[in-house]
Amino acid sequence: MGRHDSFRDRITRRHVPIVALVTYAIALLAWAAVVGRWLPMSGGQTELQLSDPGAPEAMAVSNGPTGIGLYLLMWGVMMIAMMYPSSVPLFRLYAETLEGTTTAGKAARVGAFVGTYALVWTLTGIVPLVVNALVPIVTLANAHGGLLVGGSLLLLSGYQLSPYKYRCLRYCRSPLGFLLGHYRPGVCGAVRMSWQFSVFCVGCCWALFAFMVIVGSMNLVWMALIAVVLSLERTVSWGEQLARAVGVLAGAAGSTVIVIALV
Repeated sequence: MGRHDSFRDRITRRHVPIVALVTYAIALLAWAAVVGRWLPMSGGQTELQLSDPGAPEAMAVSNGPTGIGLYLLMWGVMMIAMMYPSSVPLFRLYAETLEGTTTAGKAARVGAFVGTYALVWTLTGIVPLVVNALVPIVTLANAHGGLLVGGSLLLLSGYQLSPYKYRCLRYCRSPLGFLLGHYRPGVCGAVRMSWQFSVFCVGCCWALFAFMVIVGSMNLVWMALIAVVLSLERTVSWGEQLARAVGVLAGAAGSTVIVIALV
Protein backbone atom coordinates (compact mmCIF):
# COMPACT_ATOMS: atom_id res chain seq x y z
CA MET A 1 0.00 0.00 0.00
CA GLY A 2 2.82 2.36 0.92
CA ARG A 3 4.62 1.77 -2.37
CA HIS A 4 1.48 2.60 -4.37
CA ASP A 5 0.88 5.74 -2.28
CA SER A 6 4.40 7.08 -2.89
CA PHE A 7 4.11 6.13 -6.56
CA ARG A 8 0.83 8.04 -6.89
CA ASP A 9 2.38 11.06 -5.17
CA ARG A 10 5.24 11.13 -7.68
CA ILE A 11 3.01 11.07 -10.75
CA THR A 12 0.56 13.70 -9.51
CA ARG A 13 3.07 16.25 -8.25
CA ARG A 14 3.56 18.04 -11.58
CA HIS A 15 3.31 17.51 -15.30
CA VAL A 16 6.22 17.08 -17.71
CA PRO A 17 4.91 18.76 -20.87
CA ILE A 18 8.18 18.30 -22.76
CA VAL A 19 7.36 14.60 -23.16
CA ALA A 20 4.03 15.46 -24.76
CA LEU A 21 5.58 18.08 -27.02
CA VAL A 22 8.29 15.73 -28.25
CA THR A 23 5.80 12.90 -28.79
CA TYR A 24 3.45 15.09 -30.79
CA ALA A 25 6.38 16.45 -32.82
CA ILE A 26 7.53 12.91 -33.67
CA ALA A 27 3.99 11.92 -34.65
CA LEU A 28 3.66 15.04 -36.81
CA LEU A 29 6.91 14.24 -38.61
CA ALA A 30 5.71 10.68 -39.14
CA TRP A 31 2.45 11.93 -40.68
CA ALA A 32 4.44 14.29 -42.91
CA ALA A 33 6.64 11.40 -44.04
CA VAL A 34 3.60 9.26 -44.89
CA VAL A 35 1.59 11.99 -46.59
CA GLY A 36 4.62 13.36 -48.45
CA ARG A 37 5.70 9.86 -49.55
CA TRP A 38 9.16 10.49 -48.11
CA LEU A 39 9.63 6.81 -47.33
CA PRO A 40 11.34 4.68 -50.01
CA MET A 41 9.49 1.67 -51.42
CA SER A 42 11.19 -0.80 -53.76
CA GLY A 43 8.26 -1.31 -56.08
CA GLY A 44 10.08 -1.66 -59.39
CA GLN A 45 7.99 -1.57 -62.54
CA THR A 46 4.37 -2.09 -61.49
CA GLU A 47 0.93 -0.77 -62.32
CA LEU A 48 -0.09 -0.91 -58.66
CA GLN A 49 -0.58 2.26 -56.64
CA LEU A 50 0.57 2.30 -53.02
CA SER A 51 -2.97 3.10 -51.90
CA ASP A 52 -4.40 -0.01 -53.60
CA PRO A 53 -5.48 -2.92 -51.36
CA GLY A 54 -2.49 -5.19 -50.78
CA ALA A 55 -0.19 -3.17 -53.04
CA PRO A 56 2.53 -2.26 -50.49
CA GLU A 57 2.57 -5.83 -49.20
CA ALA A 58 2.82 -7.29 -52.73
CA MET A 59 5.66 -4.92 -53.62
CA ALA A 60 7.53 -5.80 -50.43
CA VAL A 61 7.22 -9.57 -50.80
CA SER A 62 8.20 -9.48 -54.48
CA ASN A 63 11.42 -7.57 -53.72
CA GLY A 64 12.84 -9.90 -51.10
CA PRO A 65 14.68 -8.75 -47.95
CA THR A 66 15.13 -5.19 -49.21
CA GLY A 67 11.43 -4.81 -49.96
CA ILE A 68 10.46 -6.34 -46.62
CA GLY A 69 12.85 -4.06 -44.74
CA LEU A 70 11.52 -0.95 -46.47
CA TYR A 71 7.95 -2.07 -45.85
CA LEU A 72 8.61 -2.53 -42.12
CA LEU A 73 10.19 0.94 -42.04
CA MET A 74 7.07 2.35 -43.70
CA TRP A 75 4.78 0.39 -41.38
CA GLY A 76 6.68 1.53 -38.29
CA VAL A 77 6.44 5.18 -39.30
CA MET A 78 2.71 4.73 -39.96
CA MET A 79 2.23 3.19 -36.50
CA ILE A 80 4.09 6.08 -34.87
CA ALA A 81 1.89 8.55 -36.73
CA MET A 82 -1.32 6.77 -35.76
CA MET A 83 -0.56 5.49 -32.23
CA TYR A 84 1.76 8.02 -30.57
CA PRO A 85 -0.78 10.85 -30.11
CA SER A 86 -3.22 8.72 -28.11
CA SER A 87 -0.34 7.31 -26.03
CA VAL A 88 0.79 10.71 -24.75
CA PRO A 89 -1.08 10.33 -21.40
CA LEU A 90 0.87 7.15 -20.64
CA PHE A 91 4.21 8.60 -21.75
CA ARG A 92 3.66 11.69 -19.60
CA LEU A 93 2.62 9.72 -16.53
CA TYR A 94 5.63 7.46 -16.85
CA ALA A 95 7.94 10.46 -17.15
CA GLU A 96 6.42 11.91 -13.98
CA THR A 97 7.40 8.81 -12.02
CA LEU A 98 11.05 9.60 -12.74
CA GLU A 99 11.37 12.73 -10.59
CA GLY A 100 14.68 12.68 -8.75
CA THR A 101 16.35 10.79 -11.60
CA THR A 102 19.18 12.50 -13.45
CA THR A 103 18.36 14.08 -16.80
CA ALA A 104 20.37 11.43 -18.63
CA GLY A 105 18.71 8.66 -16.65
CA LYS A 106 15.26 10.05 -17.32
CA ALA A 107 15.97 10.42 -21.04
CA ALA A 108 17.25 6.83 -21.20
CA ARG A 109 14.18 5.42 -19.46
CA VAL A 110 11.63 7.46 -21.42
CA GLY A 111 13.48 6.73 -24.66
CA ALA A 112 13.45 3.00 -23.88
CA PHE A 113 9.75 3.13 -23.05
CA VAL A 114 8.72 5.08 -26.15
CA GLY A 115 11.13 3.19 -28.41
CA THR A 116 9.94 -0.23 -27.29
CA TYR A 117 6.37 0.83 -28.02
CA ALA A 118 7.35 1.80 -31.58
CA LEU A 119 9.34 -1.43 -32.02
CA VAL A 120 6.43 -3.68 -31.05
CA TRP A 121 4.09 -1.89 -33.44
CA THR A 122 6.72 -2.09 -36.20
CA LEU A 123 6.98 -5.85 -35.70
CA THR A 124 3.22 -6.22 -36.22
CA GLY A 125 3.92 -5.33 -39.86
CA ILE A 126 5.26 -8.86 -40.29
CA VAL A 127 1.69 -10.20 -40.04
CA PRO A 128 0.28 -8.60 -43.22
CA LEU A 129 3.43 -9.64 -45.08
CA VAL A 130 2.99 -13.28 -44.04
CA VAL A 131 -0.71 -13.20 -44.88
CA ASN A 132 0.02 -11.67 -48.28
CA ALA A 133 2.71 -14.27 -49.00
CA LEU A 134 0.19 -17.04 -48.33
CA VAL A 135 -2.88 -15.43 -49.91
CA PRO A 136 -2.12 -12.42 -52.17
CA ILE A 137 -4.44 -9.60 -51.13
CA VAL A 138 -4.23 -7.92 -54.55
CA THR A 139 -5.47 -11.06 -56.29
CA LEU A 140 -8.36 -11.49 -53.86
CA ALA A 141 -9.27 -7.81 -54.09
CA ASN A 142 -9.40 -7.97 -57.88
CA ALA A 143 -11.39 -11.21 -58.00
CA HIS A 144 -13.63 -10.90 -54.94
CA GLY A 145 -13.30 -7.33 -53.71
CA GLY A 146 -16.80 -7.06 -52.26
CA LEU A 147 -16.57 -10.33 -50.35
CA LEU A 148 -13.09 -9.46 -49.07
CA VAL A 149 -14.13 -6.04 -47.76
CA GLY A 150 -17.41 -7.37 -46.39
CA GLY A 151 -15.67 -10.23 -44.63
CA SER A 152 -13.07 -7.92 -43.09
CA LEU A 153 -15.85 -5.66 -41.84
CA LEU A 154 -17.57 -8.62 -40.20
CA LEU A 155 -14.27 -9.63 -38.60
CA LEU A 156 -13.85 -6.08 -37.32
CA SER A 157 -17.42 -6.09 -36.01
CA GLY A 158 -17.00 -9.39 -34.20
CA TYR A 159 -13.82 -8.27 -32.47
CA GLN A 160 -15.08 -4.78 -31.62
CA LEU A 161 -17.99 -6.40 -29.77
CA SER A 162 -15.93 -9.12 -28.09
CA PRO A 163 -15.02 -9.07 -24.37
CA TYR A 164 -11.29 -9.38 -25.15
CA LYS A 165 -11.41 -6.04 -26.97
CA TYR A 166 -12.65 -4.34 -23.81
CA ARG A 167 -10.19 -6.05 -21.49
CA CYS A 168 -7.38 -4.62 -23.62
CA LEU A 169 -9.10 -1.26 -24.14
CA ARG A 170 -9.43 -0.69 -20.40
CA TYR A 171 -5.66 -0.87 -20.00
CA CYS A 172 -5.25 1.61 -22.87
CA ARG A 173 -7.84 3.94 -21.32
CA SER A 174 -6.27 3.81 -17.84
CA PRO A 175 -2.55 4.54 -18.06
CA LEU A 176 -2.44 5.31 -14.33
CA GLY A 177 -3.95 1.93 -13.50
CA PHE A 178 -1.50 0.22 -15.84
CA LEU A 179 1.52 1.91 -14.25
CA LEU A 180 0.30 1.18 -10.73
CA GLY A 181 0.00 -2.50 -11.55
CA HIS A 182 3.06 -2.96 -13.78
CA TYR A 183 5.66 -0.41 -12.66
CA ARG A 184 9.28 -1.58 -12.82
CA PRO A 185 12.40 0.53 -12.15
CA GLY A 186 15.31 1.17 -14.46
CA VAL A 187 15.79 0.99 -18.21
CA CYS A 188 15.05 -2.74 -18.31
CA GLY A 189 11.89 -2.05 -16.34
CA ALA A 190 10.88 0.60 -18.87
CA VAL A 191 11.35 -1.88 -21.72
CA ARG A 192 9.35 -4.54 -19.89
CA MET A 193 6.48 -2.18 -19.02
CA SER A 194 6.32 -0.78 -22.54
CA TRP A 195 6.32 -4.29 -24.02
CA GLN A 196 3.43 -5.30 -21.75
CA PHE A 197 1.44 -2.18 -22.57
CA SER A 198 2.13 -2.60 -26.29
CA VAL A 199 0.69 -6.11 -26.18
CA PHE A 200 -2.53 -4.76 -24.66
CA CYS A 201 -2.52 -1.98 -27.23
CA VAL A 202 -2.13 -4.39 -30.14
CA GLY A 203 -4.87 -6.52 -28.63
CA CYS A 204 -7.12 -3.47 -28.56
CA CYS A 205 -6.50 -2.25 -32.12
CA TRP A 206 -5.42 -5.16 -34.35
CA ALA A 207 -8.82 -5.61 -36.05
CA LEU A 208 -8.88 -1.95 -37.12
CA PHE A 209 -5.44 -2.36 -38.70
CA ALA A 210 -6.45 -5.63 -40.36
CA PHE A 211 -9.28 -3.75 -42.03
CA MET A 212 -6.85 -0.96 -43.00
CA VAL A 213 -4.63 -3.49 -44.80
CA ILE A 214 -7.61 -4.85 -46.73
CA VAL A 215 -8.73 -1.41 -47.95
CA GLY A 216 -5.13 -0.26 -48.55
CA SER A 217 -2.49 0.19 -45.85
CA MET A 218 -1.27 3.38 -47.54
CA ASN A 219 -4.75 4.77 -48.21
CA LEU A 220 -4.48 8.11 -46.42
CA VAL A 221 -8.23 8.59 -45.98
CA TRP A 222 -8.68 5.26 -44.21
CA MET A 223 -5.49 5.84 -42.21
CA ALA A 224 -6.83 9.14 -40.91
CA LEU A 225 -10.29 7.75 -40.10
CA ILE A 226 -8.89 4.74 -38.26
CA ALA A 227 -6.40 6.93 -36.37
CA VAL A 228 -9.26 9.15 -35.19
CA VAL A 229 -11.39 6.18 -34.13
CA LEU A 230 -8.67 4.42 -32.15
CA SER A 231 -7.58 7.70 -30.54
CA LEU A 232 -11.11 8.50 -29.41
CA GLU A 233 -11.64 4.95 -28.15
CA ARG A 234 -8.61 5.33 -25.89
CA THR A 235 -8.92 8.91 -24.68
CA VAL A 236 -12.50 10.21 -24.42
CA SER A 237 -15.01 9.32 -21.70
CA TRP A 238 -17.35 7.70 -24.24
CA GLY A 239 -14.61 5.66 -25.89
CA GLU A 240 -16.10 2.26 -25.03
CA GLN A 241 -19.48 3.30 -26.42
CA LEU A 242 -17.75 4.45 -29.60
CA ALA A 243 -15.99 1.08 -29.91
CA ARG A 244 -19.33 -0.72 -29.67
CA ALA A 245 -20.91 1.65 -32.18
CA VAL A 246 -18.07 0.99 -34.62
CA GLY A 247 -18.66 -2.73 -34.15
CA VAL A 248 -22.37 -2.43 -34.88
CA LEU A 249 -21.82 -0.20 -37.91
CA ALA A 250 -19.07 -2.48 -39.27
CA GLY A 251 -21.37 -5.47 -38.91
CA ALA A 252 -24.21 -3.76 -40.75
CA ALA A 253 -21.90 -2.45 -43.48
CA GLY A 254 -20.16 -5.80 -43.89
CA SER A 255 -23.44 -7.68 -44.23
CA THR A 256 -24.69 -5.17 -46.78
CA VAL A 257 -21.49 -5.34 -48.84
CA ILE A 258 -21.54 -9.14 -48.89
CA VAL A 259 -25.21 -9.24 -49.96
CA ILE A 260 -24.53 -6.78 -52.75
CA ALA A 261 -21.48 -8.77 -53.87
CA LEU A 262 -23.47 -12.01 -54.01
CA VAL A 263 -26.44 -10.58 -55.90
